[in-house]
Amino acid sequence: MDSITDNSTALSPAIKAQVLSEALPYIRRFHGKTVVIKYGGNAMTEESLQRSFAHDVVLLKLVGLNPVVVHGGGPQINQALERIGKKGTFIQGMRVTDAETMEVVEWVLGGQVQQDIVMMINEAGGKAVGLTGKDGCLIQASKKMLPDENNPGEFIDIGFVGDITRVEPAVVKALQNDQFIPVISSIGYGEDGTAFNINADLVAGKMAEVLGAEKLVMMTNTPGVLDKNGELLRTLSARTVDELFADGTISGGMLPKISSALDAARFGVNSVHIIDGRVPHCLLLEILTDQGVGTMISH
Repeated sequence: MDSITDNSTALSPAIKAQVLSEALPYIRRFHGKTVVIKYGGNAMTEESLQRSFAHDVVLLKLVGLNPVVVHGGGPQINQALERIGKKGTFIQGMRVTDAETMEVVEWVLGGQVQQDIVMMINEAGGKAVGLTGKDGCLIQASKKMLPDENNPGEFIDIGFVGDITRVEPAVVKALQNDQFIPVISSIGYGEDGTAFNINADLVAGKMAEVLGAEKLVMMTNTPGVLDKNGELLRTLSARTVDELFADGTISGGMLPKISSALDAARFGVNSVHIIDGRVPHCLLLEILTDQGVGTMISH
């Protein structure tokens, strides 16, 4: 936490007290509410941002919110694939996942990445517990087929990639009630035990919906949703999102992110935020101050 201490020592005690005082209305408003956080991008790979993230999650828990972390691990999966001589391929923002790639995904997400996040939060003073879709039948899934954009009515087989059929949140709620912080890997399981790679944005959106979350916060490698001139769009509605899909402004890896954000907003999540994970303490800035650091999507 050295970098956090160094940054805060530049502030006078009076300014620190003012900052804490300004956070009070937000703490009161969100006390006891669930916040689902999709964790990924630079925030997940740069050490100082990792520490900042863990610190923020623990602070949110200590002031009475219920953070639930859903993580991906694209860069880590790509590195592991390179070590066995494979290259990651994507169609419409989804990773093509053959049987060998699925083994790597399970090992990286459910093992290495998840345990790193759990340890990081615990070292910051929290009590984190790692989960995959297998635990408590949390994420039930079936095989996903992608519509072929060039051939209407036809579909593309992208391997062991899943669609969520059901989320059973009992295990997450039990952990929250015992003051733990759930850390969820985006792996689902079919009825026969087949593992499926599921886009972490989709898991986060569905988790927020099923848990009745107050907020869904998605951390990205951009300032938020940008227009064609590269300018930040601070607020978006369902109608404007459809227009951005249609004219190609939203494409690639941003497609599943915005789609799941919109679905969450439609199905009862009060606010969805796509924020810049490269900004230190972006979670606290977004949740406990007036200064949002990204795009807010509403129904």
